[in-house]
Amino acid sequence: MDGLRRSRGRATVAIAALVTLCGAFLGVAPANAHGSPYALARVHLQVPGANAAAPFNVAHVLNVPVGWTAEVWARVAGARFALWTPQRQLLVSVPSSGEIVELIPGHAPSDVPRQRVLVSGLNSPQGMAFDVLGGRTVLYVADADAVNRYVWNGNGTVGAMHVLVAGLPDQTPGGDDIHALKEVAVGPNHTVYVDVGSGSNASLPNGNSVAPRASVMAYSPSGVGRVFARGIRNGDGLAFDPDGELWTAVNERDQIAYPFRKSYGGVAEAYGSVITAYVNNHPPDELAKLTPGRNLGWPYCNPDPDVTRGAANTAFHYGSLRFDADAQTNPGGTALNCATLAPLERGIPAHSAPLGLTFLEGSALPAPWNGGAVVAVHGSWDRTPPRAPAVLWFPWEAATRTLGAEVLLVTGFQNADGSRWGRSVDAVPGPDGALYVTDDTAGAVYRIAPSTKG
Repeated sequence: MDGLRRSRGRATVAIAALVTLCGAFLGVAPANAHGSPYALARVHLQVPGANAAAPFNVAHVLNVPVGWTAEVWARVAGARFALWTPQRQLLVSVPSSGEIVELIPGHAPSDVPRQRVLVSGLNSPQGMAFDVLGGRTVLYVADADAVNRYVWNGNGTVGAMHVLVAGLPDQTPGGDDIHALKEVAVGPNHTVYVDVGSGSNASLPNGNSVAPRASVMAYSPSGVGRVFARGIRNGDGLAFDPDGELWTAVNERDQIAYPFRKSYGGVAEAYGSVITAYVNNHPPDELAKLTPGRNLGWPYCNPDPDVTRGAANTAFHYGSLRFDADAQTNPGGTALNCATLAPLERGIPAHSAPLGLTFLEGSALPAPWNGGAVVAVHGSWDRTPPRAPAVLWFPWEAATRTLGAEVLLVTGFQNADGSRWGRSVDAVPGPDGALYVTDDTAGAVYRIAPSTKG
């Protein structure tokens, strides 16, 4: 069977979409780019009585595709990543409680599901993936410091825990931005891929005897590991595209210094200065196709979305991005020649904080959403105005075998004043043709569905 977010067929949809950053991405308007065919409509978030505790004791509105509905399907405090089981239950990881929770759908898809704790006592679990080894289905769970494997019994229980990899770095003494949570995906050849986030915002990577920081590791089913790709600041999302290639969604650095020797924002010689207007849009977060040995540049090189490099009022583009030398860690390109790096496939507006990444080929979602990929972005923590949480859709460009420009799919978690009542973490298609979105702030799983489904 396929592993987590693995999709090996060819995309059936080839759509060229050009979507500009607009009010909806900032949490206000429910629209995509002017003239876009992907119109959104404001809908009241439906809340069954059993799920009506705060923040759902007051009404909320989401923006979803026209004709779709949105409801609070389940309440799971601290819900992070999600995975459907072969028996069509939904597993949800809860790092804050060290648990994997199983949600068991009712007779109707919109019924509030029953829930039970499948696994407990873990160390901040996040990523999950299924595979078949030796004729038996197994479940992988990525803890903060380990990757564990369980035989899947299919009856709401798992076998004894087998630790595939131990000693993964989850703390960095003195680090200023420690990324402990990890994602896991399983490749076609049973290789287990794990992201190991950086231990800082933009300092030099710390060594680790098991797995270096800021990398994606590849492990055999017996636990033998190697560095698959590096220079990846925090690649929380891992998923396979229709061609069987591994992609990652990356949270890039904060407080970037201006990297050009020219004036900017009223500063005559701006090189090396941290300027809010520049920081707000640089560097973009990333969607990258990983190949063996690829380097995404962190902390020495940053992708640049500027149409006119370094201009204060430039337009932005987010496809096939070149890299600039970081003025703080790589002045003059002395640590790494950024021109040697392959262009970044797809940028996401800076400080979006992408987390869950899922390719939709072969899913039960209606066209055009049953191709391409969805990314749940968590929203910024230090941007003014704040970047809003959202679920984004990226069409698959068949001609170039890559992802096109983002389209807003679900917005509305952020109020006009920048405050938030929810933050999206992951989005996975369900067997019923709906999209299920987790929210670790509101403690919920939403069912976003075409009105004709369920």
